[in-house]
Amino acid sequence: MYANLLSLDTNLNYTCGSGTGFVFSGVLPQTVSTIVTIIKIAIPILLIIFGMLDLGKAVIAQKDDEIKKGQQTFIKRLIAAAVVFFVVVVVQLVVGLVAGASKDSISKCIDCFISGNDQSCTIAK
Repeated sequence: MYANLLSLDTNLNYTCGSGTGFVFSGVLPQTVSTIVTIIKIAIPILLIIFGMLDLGKAVIAQKDDEIKKGQQTFIKRLIAAAVVFFVVVVVQLVVGLVAGASKDSISKCIDCFISGNDQSCTIAK
């Protein structure tokens, strides 16, 4: 999954899909792909760290109100993390459903930007 992260040549211009006319530098999909990868890794790690801190503080306080408040905070963070984590999947699904006849063009463009896959991007002429 992360093997293709740096597979695009940043000195070349690329296009994705056939007939889109969208020409871009190799830096753009690499940057987007790196940000998406960081989000996929950082969100679960941060959720675990902040969850441990919230619940740890609540347990140390030894008050039922503090424990309930810590649990509510953790649940809110869990929901927010799930929303952020699955944004990429939802975007891919929606665009795939809306794409219809031009699915190859749009799917390749999304794959090029989200995964940084050089097989989805073609060198612009």
